[in-house]
Amino acid sequence: MSSEVKFNFVKLWGWLAALFIFPLIWVGGLVTTHDAGMAVPDWPGTYGYNLFLYPFWTWLYGPFDLLIEHGHRLLGSWVGLLVIFLCIAAWRQESRRWYRWACVGLLGAVIAQGLLGGFRVVLDERTIAMIHGCGGPMVFAYACFVALASSSDWKNATRSLAPRGLWKLSWVLLASTVTQLILGAQLRHALPSTSPVGFMSMVHLHLTFAGVVTLAILAVALVVRKVPYAQEPALKLPSNALVGLLVLQLLLGIGTWMANYALPWSETTWSLARYVIAAKGYWESMLVTAHQATGSLLIACSTWLICRVARRQFSLAENRNSLNNPGASAALPESVSAV
Repeated sequence: MSSEVKFNFVKLWGWLAALFIFPLIWVGGLVTTHDAGMAVPDWPGTYGYNLFLYPFWTWLYGPFDLLIEHGHRLLGSWVGLLVIFLCIAAWRQESRRWYRWACVGLLGAVIAQGLLGGFRVVLDERTIAMIHGCGGPMVFAYACFVALASSSDWKNATRSLAPRGLWKLSWVLLASTVTQLILGAQLRHALPSTSPVGFMSMVHLHLTFAGVVTLAILAVALVVRKVPYAQEPALKLPSNALVGLLVLQLLLGIGTWMANYALPWSETTWSLARYVIAAKGYWESMLVTAHQATGSLLIACSTWLICRVARRQFSLAENRNSLNNPGASAALPESVSAV
């Protein structure tokens, strides 16, 4: 009896969806940095046109605010299409029921995020913009989880670790990065009515949680190199990625402070006093947006770490069922990954 070899469209569409959400977050960050959320005042259309029929030369060669706002909408539509393909592939090829519904949940999250973006325009409400800005990285982390759950590591990893501290530490790290995201969003979407004391309180909280995230990542990097986790090399990859992103994020954070609030000690050093803040300058905008986007990568890598620890510390339900009922796994259609 010949086995049927099927192309793994689930893995393909899952990874493509996750990969395209990151540039969507980057362009969305540029929209916030340039305060271009109302560059297109109507929704779901664009200046009366259908979103997809709006003349490309008008926005592609037009004002930068229009370019990034309309481009953000088009990129969001493309991500939605990719997730629809993912759902179709999952219901056709995937034997894990929970995974199929996880894909449907991702589609619901993408739709909800798109509606939030539309309400932000229709209502011209900055609070909705802040919620929309926080939702993007969370959807990105969810998409990364869906993609990771289709990976070879997820399917091939076995329970080899006893419950220990890394599992809890990974969740502390994820909670810290999400909290830091919310605090950063409050700073980026601060209302004009915010008092100086209130704004400085938000700044201090953001700096405090930067220290918490730093300590959590360093603790993870230390723990994965000790017994019993040292015997699992797969845990070092997300740990190393977190350390690298931490260094980059701290440098971007210093650069963001310099771009927004000038250099420190400018009152005492003549050379530093010559530095001029360029409002919405190209490099300043890219620096601030990179800081925001790297925060999303930290959340995604924290999710990556949780997935790898979980697969080595717990047995999946489908694995337990197949052990208790060997004939159940034989009834499943055979599918060989080709991605």
